[in-house]
Amino acid sequence: MKNNYVIGLDYGSDSVRAVLIDSENGKEVASEVHWYQRWKKGMYCDPSSNRFRQHPLDHIEGLERTISVVVSKGKIEPSAIKAICIDTTGSSPVPIAKDGTPLAMVDGFEDNPNAMMVLWKDHTAITEAEKINELAATWGGVDYTKFVGGIYSSEWFWAKIAHVVEEDKAVLKEAYTWMEHCDLMTYLIIDNKDLKTFKRSRCAAGHKAMWHESWGGLPSKEFLGLLHPYAAELRDRLYDETYTSDEVAGNLSQEWAQKLGLTTDTVVAVGTFDAHSGAVGARIDENALVRVMGTSTCDIIVAKETELDGKTIKGICGQVDGSVIPGFVGLEAGQSAFGDLLAWFKDVLSWPVDNLVMTSDILSDQQKEDLRKQIESDFILRLSDAAESIPLSESIPTALDWINGRRTPDADQNLKSAIASLSLGSKAPHIFKALINAICFGSKKIAERFQEEGVKIESVVGIGGVARKSPFIMQTLANVMNMPIKVAESDQAPALGAAIYAAVAAGIYPNVSEASKKMGSNYEAEYQPQPEAVKEYEKLIASYESLGQFMESTLKK
Repeated sequence: MKNNYVIGLDYGSDSVRAVLIDSENGKEVASEVHWYQRWKKGMYCDPSSNRFRQHPLDHIEGLERTISVVVSKGKIEPSAIKAICIDTTGSSPVPIAKDGTPLAMVDGFEDNPNAMMVLWKDHTAITEAEKINELAATWGGVDYTKFVGGIYSSEWFWAKIAHVVEEDKAVLKEAYTWMEHCDLMTYLIIDNKDLKTFKRSRCAAGHKAMWHESWGGLPSKEFLGLLHPYAAELRDRLYDETYTSDEVAGNLSQEWAQKLGLTTDTVVAVGTFDAHSGAVGARIDENALVRVMGTSTCDIIVAKETELDGKTIKGICGQVDGSVIPGFVGLEAGQSAFGDLLAWFKDVLSWPVDNLVMTSDILSDQQKEDLRKQIESDFILRLSDAAESIPLSESIPTALDWINGRRTPDADQNLKSAIASLSLGSKAPHIFKALINAICFGSKKIAERFQEEGVKIESVVGIGGVARKSPFIMQTLANVMNMPIKVAESDQAPALGAAIYAAVAAGIYPNVSEASKKMGSNYEAEYQPQPEAVKEYEKLIASYESLGQFMESTLKK
């Protein structure tokens, strides 16, 4: 098994990172990160209308740069790099022209936001999601939402497509098919360019496109036609079968082998989503809830089909056979904003600095730059320290974590955040503490839903930047959930998980479970619940629940 290496490529919301991994022990040989340049400038986005789009060129440029750099840095013989696997955000669908080209790279569509990838957090399709839910309940046939928690979200595949083609007739005419981001990036670099036989991701199809074996794949043309005539036509140009990420999608094409410094013997595994891949990188096991904690969260747990005994879990983001570990059902939930909620608060507090201090003639350009760097490095740290020092017995505002709607339990992207119980004594650290509490309370509601539905949770694992960088948040989470929480050591758990899938696809390991045990991340910290704090948080979550009920009833009037 020595001298075999694999590459995991992980697409996040802001950047893509590649890791070159020794398959014998999971050791990282080299890594590289690329920030999306067009996205960084805010191109094609309109946050005020919840429109978030990304140009495929950001992703293609990032793929070429990161992989070629890790190959060069690693100084590994190209023939020893056996496989690549790609994970991405999702649901992030992309319109594709008939020849397999992303539509945004076709003449006339280069600057059209509707021809771009529709990022997971784009919520322009709320109306279409509501229509899908109404149809599923009333059309008289199969309830196609039953394996996705019973509620279809505006964050997902069919709602987004229906919205885009209704809004843009040019895209409707030229979008021959659509691919999830993880499928597109895989398709672009392999030798098989047949759109019909290309192997689509089971993870993406099951969790976001209402694919299920029991009804023969995707929803019927009759049902999709009620959503939009184009959706029914599109079904014939999509897929029937789906594949897990331990399978080979194809070999690296000659063109991409040359660009990346690899060979066409390198296999490319079927793509997947970042959270599911991250769970594998964190060595997920039965009854362990893995929380991928970044701009949003995804909560992943696996269970045997016999344990679920035919039950469908209400209000989650799907249960899909093989979406995490083949042979187990992958269950997904999550929050639409986690780190994003704290980033929003930082932006609010930064307004006077950006618009008064940084535009002042009193400071030199160098002083402004030095000040900007200091603020960036200290801002959240100082707020966290001040918030942590506030006793739980002190009056703390109550906040909701729904700044970008609610993903689970019970998806509703119409919901908004709120802050209550403010007083003249409420300073920035008090509000920051309220926001930390809110994201932890939202996490607890997700765990409670799984447990209410009979899914056991015996341990929690946190992965991602928030988990590693904020002991304050992790200790609060342990107290709120009243469970020990371990933190994965790897900075790149999703990329590592993708590398684990790649190792199985290459035949280096017989299955994902064995590969994960050998290659998966160790844990660097564990947070234990503090009994006195647990009691205080039980009181505070009651206020969170009351505020949530008030906001739901108010917004529905």
